[in-house]
Amino acid sequence: MFELNVPNVLTLLRILLVPVLVAVLVQEGGGLDEVAAAVFILASFTDALDGWIARRQKSVTTFGKLMDPLADKLLVTAALVSLVQLGRLSAWVAMVIIAREFAVTGLRQLAMEHGEVIPASIWGKIKTVFQVAMVLVLIIVDGSPLWVDALVWVTMIITVISGADYFFGFRSLVQARQARRVPS
Repeated sequence: MFELNVPNVLTLLRILLVPVLVAVLVQEGGGLDEVAAAVFILASFTDALDGWIARRQKSVTTFGKLMDPLADKLLVTAALVSLVQLGRLSAWVAMVIIAREFAVTGLRQLAMEHGEVIPASIWGKIKTVFQVAMVLVLIIVDGSPLWVDALVWVTMIITVISGADYFFGFRSLVQARQARRVPS
């Protein structure tokens, strides 16, 4: 059930901003990069704000737990696919990032089904900051200066490292669970 509170409304707003971002970003004739950047910044800000409010007001809901990560994946995936379409990002880079997002989401879901929670790691938070920065730079900056290429590579490397970190964390959870089952 959808509980009407500020964090959930912000999550819904982020989901509603996804098609707006895509429409503005890929608009024929272009020239709307600043608007696309503003939409992306607003959507990214709602991600940080909804979690902060939910924790602060102790208003974490089942809807929020499910939809917040989904909204994040929709935003990042839509932005990356649009940037590939515009020729601003290589498709293989987008696929590495998108694959990591879905693999970690699946892993977290699997852990949840076994009563375990894989919390957000510092690598996951760093990854998010770099992905937001990379997407924003790719929207705003024309061409492909060396520093932009470096940012894309660093973001991709951090994304892969954070994915590996989640998989090793999951492995540790499984091993700890198995150790609890084995009688001494």
